[in-house]
Amino acid sequence: MKLSISINLLLILISWCTGCSTASPILPYKNAESHFSTPPELIENEYSDTDIYRIYHRAATGFVSINSIRQSAESRAEEFAKRQDKTITILGEKTSNPPYILGNFPRIEIVFALIDDEKSSTEKLKSKYDDLEKLKKLLDNGVITEEEFTKEKYKILNN
Repeated sequence: MKLSISINLLLILISWCTGCSTASPILPYKNAESHFSTPPELIENEYSDTDIYRIYHRAATGFVSINSIRQSAESRAEEFAKRQDKTITILGEKTSNPPYILGNFPRIEIVFALIDDEKSSTEKLKSKYDDLEKLKKLLDNGVITEEEFTKEKYKILNN
């Protein structure tokens, strides 16, 4: 009987101390409301509204540091950008204030912009010139005609 009561108390204590972590989907900034009563202040920028996004993350307990929540949110944002051959630049963030008790768990909202990945852009440019070089060799070796060369060159340069 005592063991049953102890286990029940332990389960109640665990459920009271823990909660559900929340990780919102990454949404365009203009289409998503802030999870805070006042949204994060953004640095002055000239990014298009279509390039600015918002991400929100909340810990499951009060025993998680705000830095680990930040790292998790930034990691998700970077993966999102990577899938689009871009990188992120953070425009603003807002964090919850301690004490992290009674449901006030560490929370963060980050607003970021997607920017072209310089490495990816350089690789694409190099690839484009490699393709042009191969195309020129085909022309020089008589494999393709001048007309075919011009059409293919146009396609490469406009992609």
